[in-house]
Amino acid sequence: MLLDFFYTLRTAKLPVSVKEYLTLLEALQKGVVGPKTPQREDDSEPSGYTIDDFYYLARTALVKDEKHYDKFDRAFAAYFKGVEMLADFTKDIPAEWLRKSLELNLSPEELAKIEKMGWDQLMETLKKRLEEQKERHEGGSKWIGTGGTSPFGAYGQNPQGIRIGQDKGRNRSAVKVWDQRAYRDYDDTQELGTRNIKVALRRLRKFAREGHEDELDLDETISKTAANAGYLDIKMRPERHNNVKVLLLMDVGGTMDDHIQRVEELFSATKTEFKHLEFYYFHNCVYDFMWKNNRRRFAEKFETWDIIRKYNKDYKLIFVGDATMSPYEILQPGGSVEYNNEEAGAEWLQRLIHAFPEFAWINPEPQGVWQYRQSISVIQQIMHNRMYPLTLKGLEDAMRHLTK
Repeated sequence: MLLDFFYTLRTAKLPVSVKEYLTLLEALQKGVVGPKTPQREDDSEPSGYTIDDFYYLARTALVKDEKHYDKFDRAFAAYFKGVEMLADFTKDIPAEWLRKSLELNLSPEELAKIEKMGWDQLMETLKKRLEEQKERHEGGSKWIGTGGTSPFGAYGQNPQGIRIGQDKGRNRSAVKVWDQRAYRDYDDTQELGTRNIKVALRRLRKFAREGHEDELDLDETISKTAANAGYLDIKMRPERHNNVKVLLLMDVGGTMDDHIQRVEELFSATKTEFKHLEFYYFHNCVYDFMWKNNRRRFAEKFETWDIIRKYNKDYKLIFVGDATMSPYEILQPGGSVEYNNEEAGAEWLQRLIHAFPEFAWINPEPQGVWQYRQSISVIQQIMHNRMYPLTLKGLEDAMRHLTK
């Protein structure tokens, strides 16, 4: 069983060695986790361990870099079929109120009849509900609950509400999400099906020779040797490097989950093509901080002001995101779906493009739907219409603009 598991991980392109596999077997034999019950003689299956015990032991023994955790999770779940990855987030709202027993789906006509609340009214009403509500509600239009038309809760429908206790988005009409969510880093080793993205990015390259002279300059050597009456005169030169500097800011989580593979391909190609690359993550819109590791995004924050001050204006600024969100998230203080930001996202976007005059926004959403998304129109205006689709032509146009 474990040998097949090892091959599954290798098939998933995880850098797992035989030595690490043997370490896992030894840990199982020594009873490192779980009850120390004897193993079967063929050591083919751990006995007396829960699946969670084995998951954490296997990940510790086999995975040496956090960026591979997501690949490991997917391979583990695929192999053991049904493993549950639990996350214990503390909630102020009782879980029983949000237990799913029915899921509401309304027609567009029925949904249009439900009155929308404005931002201020929505937040004030939620505050009152939290103070007044004492029990679970289901199928209603007022209280925090499930399966109804209330703007607060889970598995219902409302044209503009606050999602609470639902595992993922269904209709993408929430203007704020009450729960903490875990995102994963984009995989920078994603193998490309073609080289086309790399070719498109190469329009932005600008080569220069800098650093130590450690490369033979053949033409100059021949010229100097000939001028020196045939006596060998070796000339060296610095290696030729792409000296373009790129600051890459990537939207992650939520609606961007639909575009993970394409963004991973773009990220992988960008890391290959540009030696001077700095990247950060944000969710939906940039606010007062960003992060480099999604597993530690609330523990390891990078202030946006510090990022603006750290990098010179010769960096090319590239945003990658679908710009699909509530307009409140861009224009309203406190509009972030995850916390109460003091300044609107639009203010931070303006500061960034002012600090880095050469900028572009790459959007993985099909260009045909842009006109139907109010938030995309808002972002386009802020970006001075420098928004390009995540297509080969779109990338070429973006790179061509950044080289002007």
